[in-house]
Parts: sequence; structure tokens; C-alpha cells
Amino acid sequence: MNLTSHGVERGLHYTGTQVNYYFICKKKLWLFSHNLEMEHSSDLVLLGKLLHEGSYARKFREIMIENIKIDFVEKGCEIHEVKKSRRIEKAHVYQLLYYLYYLKKFEIPARGIINYPLLRKTVEVELTEEKEREMEEILSEIGQILSQGNPPSVEKKSYCKKCSYYELCWS
Repeated sequence: MNLTSHGVERGLHYTGTQVNYYFICKKKLWLFSHNLEMEHSSDLVLLGKLLHEGSYARKFREIMIENIKIDFVEKGCEIHEVKKSRRIEKAHVYQLLYYLYYLKKFEIPARGIINYPLLRKTVEVELTEEKEREMEEILSEIGQILSQGNPPSVEKKSYCKKCSYYELCWS
């Protein structure tokens, strides 16, 4: 199967970051997806990148497959995502579920692991049939959000002040 021509299949043109932002903030998802990227100015994003590279220096080799970027692969096809904290773990889990869903569409069986090096914890993530159906619904909802002419209304969340989009949303 040709990876580059197959990726345009419905729902497979999103990035893991978009799936992650779907759970964090719908407005952030919309802004990011409409090329208003603020992460380059965020110290927290830089810290996360340094954590990725420093914690798994020997293993860390980002793998790009069209729109998805996997932090590293181990033991056959065990894909890993490296995260700083478990604060927004649901977003992390669904980002990794999207990668597993994506790879399954190419008939690549994979296991998923989220690594929290600062906590010395790992979380296994499995794409079940139920999660696969849920992912299809999520991807459909992302499409609906992104097709809107304006960003969704902002919702105040506990982590807004640490977000690189904070000034844009709340000034």
C-alpha cells in the first residue's frame, strides 16, 4: 500500500497535535489549524522538547509519516510519546490512539506507550474497537470545528494561563 496516496483517507490528514488540542481547547485547535501557531514563543514547549531529547537521547528519533510525528519507536512497532506531566493525560492518550489508528489503516499493528520521564511512569495505550469508533467520531468533530468560519468561543480552564495562546484569547 502506498503511504503517501493513502493518507488522504477521511480523517487521516490531521496531526497528533490537532487531536491533542481537541481535548485541551477547541479554540486552540481552530487557531492552530488555521496557521496561527504560537508554540514557537512558549518556554513550556521548549522545555518539553528538551525533555524529549534529553530523556531518551539514544532512542529519540522522531519519525514522520505524512502528518503524524512519533517521538520514537522501540521493539518492533512499539510507538512512544514523551510527555512532561499527566495533567492533561486524556489528550495524550487520544493523541497516541490517533497514531495507532493511523498505522492500523496501513495494516501496521502497533502498541502505544506514553512516557512521563519526570514522573518515571509509563502508560500503555491500546486501540480497541470501541476506541477506534470513538476516534472516528472525534475526527469527524474536528472536521466540523475546523470548517467553521470563526474560532469557537473560549472556555476558561485551569491551565489557560500557561498556554501560548493565552494573550490571544484573554486580552
